[in-house]
Amino acid sequence: MTGYERIAHRELIAWQKKMLRRPSLANKLSKKLQTKINTWIPEKVHKAITVTLKQMIRGVLFGAKHTSADTLVNASLEVREEAVFKKIDWYRKTAMVEGGITGAGGILLGLADFPLLLGIKLKLLFDIAVLYGMDVHDYRERVYLLHIFELAFSSDEHRKKIYLGMIDWEEKRKSLPKDINEFDWRNFQQEYRDYIDLAKMAQLVPVIGAPVGVLVNHRLLKKLGTTAMNAYRMRWEAFAGAKK
Repeated sequence: MTGYERIAHRELIAWQKKMLRRPSLANKLSKKLQTKINTWIPEKVHKAITVTLKQMIRGVLFGAKHTSADTLVNASLEVREEAVFKKIDWYRKTAMVEGGITGAGGILLGLADFPLLLGIKLKLLFDIAVLYGMDVHDYRERVYLLHIFELAFSSDEHRKKIYLGMIDWEEKRKSLPKDINEFDWRNFQQEYRDYIDLAKMAQLVPVIGAPVGVLVNHRLLKKLGTTAMNAYRMRWEAFAGAKK
């Protein structure tokens, strides 16, 4: 390992321990509350939200691959991650501006933040993937992107399940269903919605909506970037180990 790779490895180990830690009491209580609230929502509403989110994400997933840069090849981890940090910073600033504008616009613009922010997040994941040398034209790589998304924006309990499913990905990807429609969209949208609901609701409140939108979007993009980096570091180390 190079000096940089040793630092990245230590950060990865710390992150992996975090992914496996037991859910906190606060997280358990919050999840129970959200689950209870979800039972009050009519099933037809759940289905409508699932279909809407599915179509939004499918549109970004199958559109962003055509606008992403070429896959970066023959570069060290340090060079790749220097570029990744710049991407995260750019998208973080973009999300902060978007959150401030929609937050200042009241309820209608605040509601528009949901699809806009979702697009920014997914586009960031595509750009990070190609910087780590992944072929985003491969359907299985897009499934990995969705898992990273889930990992970043899920309850502690669900996060551990997703993380364990991403370990030894090169083997697990061989058994993936051929159709992305078989992905568990219902659970995906519910975990994501439950995770961001409380933070984003304040963005709809007049006066405080703008600063809340800036701060929350900053935090969400930073968390997504960190999650993506460590998820690809796992793959990087797996590739390096396979070459030995």
